[in-house]
Amino acid sequence: MNFQQAIASGFRNYVTFAGRASRSEYWFWTLFAILVGAAAAILDAALFPGLDARPIHSLASLALFLPGLSVSVRRFHDLDRTGWWLLILLTVIGIIVVLIWFCLRGTVGPNRYGSDPLESLPPR
Repeated sequence: MNFQQAIASGFRNYVTFAGRASRSEYWFWTLFAILVGAAAAILDAALFPGLDARPIHSLASLALFLPGLSVSVRRFHDLDRTGWWLLILLTVIGIIVVLIWFCLRGTVGPNRYGSDPLESLPPR
C-alpha cells in the first residue's frame, strides 16, 4: 500500500474498528498525521503569533484522532491481537512493546479478524 492509498483507507475506514491494517497502512497514516500536525503548528505560529492556544493544531488533532485510533486497532488485529492492547500504551514499557509489535509483519493468511490485507493488494 502506498502513501495515497493508506490515507484514503484511513479516511474511508474513519471509525471502522473491524478488519486488519497492514504495516504500510499504519506507518503511512502515522507519517501523514505527523506531517499534518507539523503543518498545523506552523500555521498556528504564523497566524496566531501571540496566542498560547493552538486552534488549527487542535482541530487537526481532533479530526485525525478517530481514524488514527481505528487504524491502530486494525493494526493489532493484523497481529491477531485484540484492540484492547492499546491500553498498554498507558505505561512506559507498553510504548516500547507496541512499537516493536507494530514493526512486525502481521499474521500471514486469514486470522480471526479477517483476511490478510497484503493478499488483497494488486501486484507491483
